[in-house]
Amino acid sequence: MAKPSTLQKHLRDQYLPIFRKMMGMSPAQAKRTFKDLYKKVTEEARKEDTLNLPPDLGDRLLEREAEDKKVSELLAKKSGEGVRDEDICWWWNMHDLERRMISKVDEVFIYALFLKFTKEDGLTPEEANKKVWEIRPMFGNPADTSYAKGKNRPLPDELRQRVNAYMTKRARKDPEGLKREVEQCSSFNAFIRKEIQAGRL
Repeated sequence: MAKPSTLQKHLRDQYLPIFRKMMGMSPAQAKRTFKDLYKKVTEEARKEDTLNLPPDLGDRLLEREAEDKKVSELLAKKSGEGVRDEDICWWWNMHDLERRMISKVDEVFIYALFLKFTKEDGLTPEEANKKVWEIRPMFGNPADTSYAKGKNRPLPDELRQRVNAYMTKRARKDPEGLKREVEQCSSFNAFIRKEIQAGRL
């Protein structure tokens, strides 16, 4: 059997405790889940030929912004969504498999929530989907309007770290106030966009 790569070991050490603590998985379940997800993201990366992207892709994108029209347009769109240069570096300087694992694990959490709302709380799939969008940030392609439109659209992946840090800080400081503010918005993403626009995030 092939020896796990350093990256694979790093990701496994990172995600096994998360699966166990936050999803209540047994050690065996956590290992199996990680193995399945790692296999999926590796296959996707091979198919899309992104396994050998440079490790400093974020820095390179910012360097090319002034001279490459395509890169300039891409970064301008992201900037319009509140993405900063440091967010570009954080996300795009990661290994492709790290980025894919973040997105894939997020999908697992979303699906677990959806199942809870439908199976335990008795909501319809439509109601469950709406509730998920109301209580957590949803990331992806902001141009994707298949599930939500306007301010409710997916947030760029580059904002993940900043949003998580902001939410952790706010939840620690004033959880009730945060809950009230989020509930006044049409979705969690609309709340995040409001905070970005106000310069608080």
